[in-house]
Amino acid sequence: MDGEIAHKMAGHLPSLDGLRAISIALVLLGHLSGTRGFVKVDPGIGDYAHLGVVVFFVISGFLITRLMILERKREGRVSLNLFYARRALRLFPAAYTFIACVCLLWWAGIVHMQARDIWHAVTYTVNFLPGRSWQVGHLWSLSVEEQFYLIWPCTFVLLGLRRARWVAAGVILFGPVARSCAWLFLRGTAYRDLEMFPLVADSLATGCLLAQVSGWLEGQGWYLRLFRPAYSIGLMCLVLLINRYMGYTVVSVFGTSIINVSLAILIHRSVYCYQDWIGRILNWGPIAFVGVLSYSLYLWQQIFLNRNSTAWINAFPENLVFAVAAALGSYFLLEKPLLSLRHRLHERQHRIVAKAQQLHESKR
Repeated sequence: MDGEIAHKMAGHLPSLDGLRAISIALVLLGHLSGTRGFVKVDPGIGDYAHLGVVVFFVISGFLITRLMILERKREGRVSLNLFYARRALRLFPAAYTFIACVCLLWWAGIVHMQARDIWHAVTYTVNFLPGRSWQVGHLWSLSVEEQFYLIWPCTFVLLGLRRARWVAAGVILFGPVARSCAWLFLRGTAYRDLEMFPLVADSLATGCLLAQVSGWLEGQGWYLRLFRPAYSIGLMCLVLLINRYMGYTVVSVFGTSIINVSLAILIHRSVYCYQDWIGRILNWGPIAFVGVLSYSLYLWQQIFLNRNSTAWINAFPENLVFAVAAALGSYFLLEKPLLSLRHRLHERQHRIVAKAQQLHESKR
């Protein structure tokens, strides 16, 4: 299997949409479990909804870093202005539309929240808010992503590829230290179990480091052996086993790091071996489309998949139907139209760089 084929695909990496589909399925099932009319699903693997979010984090770190590496090779530099413009077009319209709808429901007295929930939602700081309401509680992970987008691209541009690699490695090593400090100093406070950025940043950093060293790893025979089905199944079982016992302090402190590395290897395998039977499943059209829809599903499911509500709209199966319908509406009415604008920004950057190169050549 030639993984270089996959790595030369600048615009779209295979299998990632399929992995996103699995991740959002874990989140949906975790939130659907226990809602009225649906059984409580406990397969004995711990908080699988949270595990799905961790998969998202590793994928995000890997993909964003890889795109910046490709842009740096192709254009000679990374444009922070265009990066943030593309990210804003991708994330802000759908997110703020969702927040606006939640505000309307709150003002109408349909849902119960506090003003601080809204302020933390609009400022992407929900991961620092204790006692947040259910309707915006899931935005903690989007807040982590936005904080990552603010910090990592600037670090990558200012320090360069080599030094940024050491920063990513340092964040990975710092993860257990941060979680140990939280256990020591935040016990008995409302902040003990919050997903504050220093406590979860190593998941994103693991994906970042993978993107930076993936080419070297693909030349190592010992590493490629981990892509064999038996080893991949073993890694998957290890992830589920550690996740099962995440409630124990030692496991939560150090086990997260093992999960991050294991997931990074499994993600790399999915991209590298995208033509095997697992890859064909991950890249199958319907599954890939669920992955494409994952951001919209992530945003809107929270209103409908509420196990603490007895309202008919929160009962199965209408809760799932409404969640999917809202996600489809958000994708086709907001996200997809804005994709064309993002592509135009990308093409504009190509034209500017091409003109600059032509001007440079003409002066030689």
